[in-house]
Amino acid sequence: MKVIAFNGSARKDSNTAIMLKIVLEELNKQGIDTELYQLAGKQIHGCIACYKCMENKDQRCSVKKDVANECIEKMLAADGIILGSPTYFADVTTEMKALIDRAGLVSRANGDMLKRKIGAAVVVARRGGSIHAFDTMNHFFLISQMMIVGSNYWNMGFGLNKGDVEKDEDGLGTMKILGENMGWLLKKLNG
Repeated sequence: MKVIAFNGSARKDSNTAIMLKIVLEELNKQGIDTELYQLAGKQIHGCIACYKCMENKDQRCSVKKDVANECIEKMLAADGIILGSPTYFADVTTEMKALIDRAGLVSRANGDMLKRKIGAAVVVARRGGSIHAFDTMNHFFLISQMMIVGSNYWNMGFGLNKGDVEKDEDGLGTMKILGENMGWLLKKLNG
């Protein structure tokens, strides 16, 4: 089994990456292979609505100038997908939104190719707006016919500067339980 986590932060190894790593550590403890893919420093652009994916039906976006197809390939190869984003003006980053739009349309164009995979969203915020960002990522999972796994609270952590989330004991605990729950569900479905 494999889980791919996408860090949508513009900063590599950010607070979002820290939270995602907690989830991935719990999955590793259960023998599940994991990968953290950081969008920071990589080019990814929004959907241009050319609808070539609807014609081509090759499980790829026809725009090949950025990392979108690399990300889509990783989603296809995984049993579970985690999307992580800091909160920018009460929503996900533009990088995460581009990934959602591009992967989402390619999935729909190819018979909902992500359906029945497991999904989880992780959000970091300085203070507020995180619920909307959380909803944005969960809506991607829902429209893709994926199954969303949860924790004992909303999957979010709080902090501004790099490392601040390590002081958020509730957030760290939520990530740990999210990893435990995701591993349990993956094993149940693939057992």
